[in-house]
Amino acid sequence: MPGRIPELVDFKQERIRTLHFTWIAFFITFYVWFNMAPLASTMLRDLGGADGWLTRDHINLFAICNVALTIPARIVIGALIDRYGPRRSFAGLLIVMSIPTFAFALGNSFMQLLVARLVLSTIGAGFVVGIRMVAQWFPPKMVGRAEGFYAGWGNFGSAWAAMTLPWIALELFGNMEDGWRYALAVNGVVSLVYGIVYLFIVRDMPEGRTFIGVSKTGPLLVSSRGDLIQYLVWSVPLIGAMGLLAWRASGISLGGDSGEPALSRQMLYVIYATLALVFVAHVVKTLQVNLPYLRKGVPESERYRFSSVAALNATYFANFGAELAVISVLPIFFEGTFRISPTLAGLLASSFALVNLVARPLGGLISDVLSSRKKVMLGYMAGIALGFLGMAAIDSSWPLYLAVAMTVVTSIFVQGAEGATFAIIPMISKRRTGQIAGMAGAYGNVGAVVYLVLFSLVDARTFFLILAAGAAFAVLYCLVFLEEPEGSFDEEGPAVAVSAS
Repeated sequence: MPGRIPELVDFKQERIRTLHFTWIAFFITFYVWFNMAPLASTMLRDLGGADGWLTRDHINLFAICNVALTIPARIVIGALIDRYGPRRSFAGLLIVMSIPTFAFALGNSFMQLLVARLVLSTIGAGFVVGIRMVAQWFPPKMVGRAEGFYAGWGNFGSAWAAMTLPWIALELFGNMEDGWRYALAVNGVVSLVYGIVYLFIVRDMPEGRTFIGVSKTGPLLVSSRGDLIQYLVWSVPLIGAMGLLAWRASGISLGGDSGEPALSRQMLYVIYATLALVFVAHVVKTLQVNLPYLRKGVPESERYRFSSVAALNATYFANFGAELAVISVLPIFFEGTFRISPTLAGLLASSFALVNLVARPLGGLISDVLSSRKKVMLGYMAGIALGFLGMAAIDSSWPLYLAVAMTVVTSIFVQGAEGATFAIIPMISKRRTGQIAGMAGAYGNVGAVVYLVLFSLVDARTFFLILAAGAAFAVLYCLVFLEEPEGSFDEEGPAVAVSAS
């Protein structure tokens, strides 16, 4: 029976080997992407202090840079996947991103570290690549559990970075002054070596099938003029989130309370103007490629409803965006609410992320097993709304174990919903899975940016109520606009467009 647990370790099947090789590639992208936070205090001791130049404000700015280009990168990588295939895209990303990893490890000035961190933020797009790869190896009936396993175990790369990099820096290279640099260099070597290995140990398609992609990279092709308008409207927040990040960076002082801001007002306006020009160029290019395509007539085999894409953008904004925001907030919340030590608060807060190993694959599995992927999506998003309503009620009068239990239950819904989202995405437009996955993935980062900025303006209770409202909005949007994908429970053939060779 497909989907049994033993099948996940049946390495005689090429699709199972491909699944494992691919989640490891994703795991490494997160291992590299989140390599700074565990080493931040070590960096401060080495480059800061009385005679140094690095400050906590620099670290805060680097943290913003670490997500700055992830949003556009997911869009660009999504287009490259559909053009060149996931094997070359994943291998290329790992190999190329080893360069800024080494640059950050060797950086000796603020500008060197800033540029390296900014460029390195694009490795966060790696998640999108495996979505198409997995969909090319598994039939629609199994794609939910396969995608959930891929994403759930790959996400653990960030936790592995937190667990291992300090040990490498302080224990393995503890006698060296620049232990953190060697830890980051190890990070870069892992990315470089596995990128080369991945290029040779997997292939895009099963034997006898041929990859079908798009003839050239460019904006997403849609199926109607109404869909074209929707696509342009839903492109606005992708640009707006980067403007929001720039605004947040402008509020960071690099020399204490009276020091210069990280971004001057003039530079902030330049960034705003640049983002506006980028959006105008995107609109022009989108119209240039879509209007002739629509006038010519869209083949029936290529038609899809963008409203379903928009609905899944909304769900990923509300679930993955909430996950990234809550992971950042929970340690402070537990410490302040229950007056516990930072160590214990961090340990309890980690329960939200650790659930990912099981909850996300479970969300994909449930989407595969039940008769309606749309109803599973609605149920999970409703569970998120109720979970965050419960977390908004947590205060110091709660027993600590009950607060942790509420957190874990909410996390099960949040991460299960992520699995359910990407159980649907490969079936919307099988030829353009990469671009659609890229856009939905980018909306997860948009959600994190918006939620974290809002958290800086409100108290914890209001923050959790905002998260609940975001999930409730996604429920209503999906109820109206998300369509049940056709053929999503077929037992044969890949979940994306292929042809016999």
